[in-house]
Amino acid sequence: MSQQTQQSNRERGSATIEAVIGVPAFLLFVILIIAAGRIAVARQAVEGAAAEAARSASISRTQSQAEASGASGAATSLRNQGVRCADQRVDIDTSGFAIPVGTPAKVTATVTCIADLSDLSIPGLPGSRTITATMSSPIDTYRER
Repeated sequence: MSQQTQQSNRERGSATIEAVIGVPAFLLFVILIIAAGRIAVARQAVEGAAAEAARSASISRTQSQAEASGASGAATSLRNQGVRCADQRVDIDTSGFAIPVGTPAKVTATVTCIADLSDLSIPGLPGSRTITATMSSPIDTYRER
């Protein structure tokens, strides 16, 4: 066998080893990018849902309506944005409705979503991620409460 043929055979073996090591590393990198993207999209959606909940609650006439409108607004916003939450919670602070008319007040909404990442199956990556966002919206200062 010639020296050139032996060197060619050795290089062929090293290409196989590079592929065996490189392909799984590349796939893991791609999956990590997908996971980071899904977390970023979920975070943005939760922030939007909290803003929608606060806005919906602030234009309500009563505290009980504000709580119901806020929770409904957050759920609708998350559903419309296609975010899959394993569990979601909406807390609406409507204490601003107790403040006398003419005094500035606000409604605060906190939305918590446990984003499901179990379908990615990456070792070391948790199956879910808790994302929380809080937003406020002013109540009309001179509107009857």
